[in-house]
Amino acid sequence: MATHASAVKRHRQSLRRRARNRAVKSTVKTAVKGLLTKVADKDAAGINASLRNATAVIAKAASKGVLHKKTAARKISRLAKKAHAAGAAQA
Repeated sequence: MATHASAVKRHRQSLRRRARNRAVKSTVKTAVKGLLTKVADKDAAGINASLRNATAVIAKAASKGVLHKKTAARKISRLAKKAHAAGAAQA
């Protein structure tokens, strides 16, 4: 355990940040899973709503620094590609 006051404070900060980052990552995973479920079910209306939601959640995580900007862009791109393929397959 840290003994210097500054090290103790840094540890407290890291624990708070870890909890916040884990919560944001969990939200991202839930949104992505929701979209992939809609894609598997071929629910056209649900796909559009879920894609919009997942994109917003991922972009917000990137803006907070939880995800790297390019990682977020890659995830959004791959999800959009899957959603559009599923939508095109149904049309």
